[in-house]
Amino acid sequence: MQQISRLTSKYQANVPLAVRRNLALKPGDAVLFEIGGDVITARRATALDAEYAKSLEGTLTEWLSKKDEEDYRGL
Repeated sequence: MQQISRLTSKYQANVPLAVRRNLALKPGDAVLFEIGGDVITARRATALDAEYAKSLEGTLTEWLSKKDEEDYRGL
């Protein structure tokens, strides 16, 4: 099944009802996006996902410059 949602000017999108039901999402739930090339999957984020993301915070600062953003934007 495919579901389509449009981006707003702030790059926000509504999660379609079928997706919300399938993932049992409620307002305030976190969603994890896994990126692999040109394919992105979304799933309900777990407490472990949030803990892992928090543990990485601040460890990859070497790639935060404006030049890096420009150089890697198209990848």
